Amino acid sequence: VQLVESGGGLVQPGGSLRLSCAASGFTFSNYAMSWYRQAPGKERELVAVISSTGGSTNYVDSVKGRFTISRDNGKNTVYLEMNSLKPEDTAVYYCQVRRYWSDYWGQGTQVTVSL
Repeated sequence: VQLVESGGGLVQPGGSLRLSCAASGFTFSNYAMSWYRQAPGKERELVAVISSTGGSTNYVDSVKGRFTISRDNGKNTVYLEMNSLKPEDTAVYYCQVRRYWSDYWGQGTQVTVSL
C-alpha cells in the first residue's frame, strides 16, 4: 500500500488549496478514504471521510462548509478542496486508509495559513 500526498503549501487566510492523495497497491475503489491533520503540539485529528463510492462524506465540525473531500476511482486519487482557510488550519495533512484492520498513511503534506 502506498499513499502519496501533494498540494500543500503556504497560503494567506481566506485562501484555498487542493490536496491530492495518489493511492496504489490495493483496490482503491473498495475502500473508504480519510484525511487527517496534525498541528504542532496537538494530536492527529480526523478531518474528512469519503465512502468507497464517493456517495457519502463526513467532516469534523471545524471544516464543515469550507472543505470538500472527493475521489476519482478511475485515477486512484482522493482530494481535499480547502477554501476560506484559517490560521488554525495550519497542520500536516495525511491521507489514510484502513485495510484488514491496519491503518496506512502517507508521508503528509504541510499546509501553512499565514500572512
